[in-house]
Amino acid sequence: MAIYHMQAKVVSRGSGRSAVAASAYMSCSRMYNDYDGIQHDYTRKHGLIYQEVMLPPMAPPEWKNREQLWNAVEAAEKTKDSRLAREFVVALPIELDKDSNLSLLQNFIQKNFVDMGMCADFAIHDTDGHNPHAHILLTVRPLNENGTWQYKTEKEYLCVKDGEEKGFTASEFKDAQKEGWEKQYRYKAGRKKVYLTPSAAQEKGYERIDKHPKSTRYGRQNPISEQWNSEEQLCLWRANWADAANKMLALNQINATIDHRSFAAQGITEQPTIHEGYIAQNMEKKGMIADRCEINRQIRADNRILRELKAQIKKLVQTVEKSIPVIAETLEAIRNHMIFTQYHLLHNEMQKEVIHDWMQHFRPILNQYDTIKKKLKAKVAEKKKLHVQKIKPVF
Repeated sequence: MAIYHMQAKVVSRGSGRSAVAASAYMSCSRMYNDYDGIQHDYTRKHGLIYQEVMLPPMAPPEWKNREQLWNAVEAAEKTKDSRLAREFVVALPIELDKDSNLSLLQNFIQKNFVDMGMCADFAIHDTDGHNPHAHILLTVRPLNENGTWQYKTEKEYLCVKDGEEKGFTASEFKDAQKEGWEKQYRYKAGRKKVYLTPSAAQEKGYERIDKHPKSTRYGRQNPISEQWNSEEQLCLWRANWADAANKMLALNQINATIDHRSFAAQGITEQPTIHEGYIAQNMEKKGMIADRCEINRQIRADNRILRELKAQIKKLVQTVEKSIPVIAETLEAIRNHMIFTQYHLLHNEMQKEVIHDWMQHFRPILNQYDTIKKKLKAKVAEKKKLHVQKIKPVF
C-alpha cells in the first residue's frame, strides 16, 4: 500500500556530519573530503537502484561530479558548526515501477528544488524489493548568476543616530554613515562596560576595550535562504510531494493515494506507526526483537482494539437511532394517558366540592330525620311493651 513518508534533516558540522560523507553514503561510492582529509568508502553498501546530480543553470558544469560539488560546499563553509546541506528521505509508492518512480522523483526535484536555485544530489534505494525510497541532498547556500556562492547570513551592525538604534549591513553602512549613523563599540566606564559611539565616548574620555562593533547575534539572513529555511516552505514541499505522487498513481491507473497531513489533521483517531528502518527489520528476520518493531506491533494492536470499539459504538448508535421512534411513540402515549388521568382527577375534585356543599345544606334535615326516627323507635318499643302487658293473664 502506498504510504506517505517525507523526513527532512540538516547535515551540519555541529552534529558531526559531512556533506561529502552523506553523498558517498547515499550513492554507495568512495569520496574524499578535502576539508578534513577523510576518505569515505561505501562501495560495499547494497540496495542502490539509481543516482543522479541535477544542477540549476548558473551552477558550474563540473559539479555534475558529486565529489567536486560537495567539496565546493565544504570549502565555502568556514565555521565548525556550519549547515552544509539539507537532506530529504521520501518513500516511493511501491505500486509504481522503477521508471515511473524515477520520473516522479526527477520532476519533483526539478520543480521544487532545482528551479529554486539548489543543486540536488539524489539516489534511489531498495534493499529488499519492498521498501523503495529516495535520499535527496540539497545545497543550502544560494548561487549568484556567475556560479559563485552567495552569503547565507550577513553581518548586521547596530548603529545609533539621535538616540535611535538601527541595523545595517557593511554595504548599507557606507550610505548610512553619510547620514550621521555611527557604529557602537564597547568602552570601559569605571567598573562597567558599555556600548557607545566613538563620538560619545570621546566626549566622556572612555577607553575602548573591544575592536568589534556591536551587531546582531545571528546577522541578517539572505532572503533566499530565509525562504528555503522557513516552516511554510517545508509544509509546501510536503504537500507538493503528496500531490506529485498522487498524480503519478492516477496516471498509472492505480487506485491509491497518499496524504501529507497528520492523522489528527485528517480526522483519523488511530495512532500512526513509527519508521522502523532496515536495521530493526534485519534484527527481526534473525529472530531478535527490535524495539521499534515491537512498538509498531503494540500500536497496531491498539489501533485494532480502537477499530473494534468504534464498530461497536457505530452499531449502538444505529440501534439507538432505530429505537428513537418507538420510544417517542411510547412517551407520547404515556403523556396522553397522564393528561386524561389528570383531567379525571380534576373532575373528581370538583365533584367532591359539589357533594360537600350539598351535604352541608341537607345536614339539618338529616339530623331532624334521625331525631324523629329515634322517637318513632321509642314509641314502637313502648307500644310493644304495653301490648305484652295487655295479653299477659292476671292471677
